Amino acid sequence: MSTETIERTSTTRKIAPRYRVLLHNDDFNSMEYVVQTLMQVVNGMTQPQAVDIMMEAHTNNCALVITCVMEHAEFYCEGLQSKGLISTIEPES
Repeated sequence: MSTETIERTSTTRKIAPRYRVLLHNDDFNSMEYVVQTLMQVVNGMTQPQAVDIMMEAHTNNCALVITCVMEHAEFYCEGLQSKGLISTIEPES
């Protein structure tokens, strides 16, 4: 009789750190343009969500657009910047 040893390796998934994509107010782009750009760049964003973000940035100089993993945050931030909006990324913590 042979005895087999079964080794179990447990893999623990590390949760990827999340990043906040921020939209900063500017004096150049119209409110309508900002709303349209947010909906174009961020997949699935509705017009009411985009209006809320635009108004938050307009009122408080900065608004949270989305929180996601770094690769997506960079994609969204660069997409907003490429359309002339001011956007930055910061760690969620």
